[in-house]
Formats: sequence, C-alpha cells, structure tokens
Amino acid sequence: MIYELSVVAKSELSDEHVEKINELVREVLGQFKAEALVQDDWGTLTFAQPTKDGTERGRFLYFIYKSNDEGTNTELIRRFRINESLLRHGIFALGKDSEQEEIVKKYKTPYSKKYNGSHVEEGEDGEGDARNERRQFARRKACWFTARNLKADWKDPNTFAWLVNEFGKISPSRVSGISRKHQRFATTAIKRARNMGIASHLSGRCAE
Repeated sequence: MIYELSVVAKSELSDEHVEKINELVREVLGQFKAEALVQDDWGTLTFAQPTKDGTERGRFLYFIYKSNDEGTNTELIRRFRINESLLRHGIFALGKDSEQEEIVKKYKTPYSKKYNGSHVEEGEDGEGDARNERRQFARRKACWFTARNLKADWKDPNTFAWLVNEFGKISPSRVSGISRKHQRFATTAIKRARNMGIASHLSGRCAE
C-alpha cells in the first residue's frame, strides 16, 4: 500500500531537531523495509485555528511511502506519541502499489516549496468568478468535481475551502450540487485538514 504521512512539529525547533524527526521516519521505514517515495518540508505554517493550549504555529513535514507491513504504521505512531517535539501526526492510505507512479506524479500542495501547486486551475481558488461558477453548477445540479475529474484533497484547500462557510459548516450536497460520492470525499478531506491544523473547525479559515 501507498501511504502519506504528515507530521507537525513545534515551530521553535531548530533545523537540527527537525532533521532528527526526518531520520526517525526513515529509520522506521528502513526497519520494516518500507520505501520512501516523497519527503517534503512545508516549513512553518500558522494553524487555521490555535490548538487547545494556544499554540498558533507548527513545522509541517510530509512523506509518501510504500509499505506492505502493517507494523510500519504502528511503530511510527508509537514513536510519535512519545516524542515531545511533535504536536500532531496523521497517516492516510493513498492507494495500491500499482498506483505508485500516478500518486507520486500528482503530489502537489500550495504549502510546499518543492512541489508547489494546486489541483485547481489558476484563477479557480474559490473566490470571485470561480465561486460564482460553482454556484452555477449547484443550481443545475452538476457535480463540479466530476466535470473537472478532480477529488478533494486535504493538502490543497483550493479543492474544498469553497464548501465551508464562515462558521465552519460544510455545505451539504443538496446545496453544493456535488455528487454524493464527492461529498463523502470532500467531507473526509475537510476532517483530515482540520485534524492536521490546515482547516478550522469554527470558520472557513485555512492555514497560511
């Protein structure tokens, strides 16, 4: 299976301490003969919503890896839970081994310096004409995602932010006009983004 891993460390950590976290991940992957496909550093971001203890910023690290041993994820989670330098972590399945090339090729996020980009075309960032266009899709009950062969991605707020109002409520499919399948995808993406600090639970704000 192909997995993605996002780790959020304390923003005040030095580059040396951040590299130790990278080494920890590589060590565990090597221990279980897993293969790292992508390693990325998004830098320090301001959370969409402060944590319960008031923390407002975090250092985001991201990986895509291939592993056929369930022990890989178990050991990574165990290590993360006892590491006081980390604030959050998330491991999500991306697809099967046969999809490796396509998954790696498609990886991009507005938060990355190396793989910077969005799955939404330039100018369709959820504002102005783009937001009006999506409202038109909703009126004629055509799925915006299906028409563009896109899927909501928690790493790319441009794909889901337009579905969240100023109070943090997710628009239902009867309002947004997207299909039930893509409504499920979008809801999952938004929940993952919230867990990682990319999206807010209480507003439509996203991490910067």
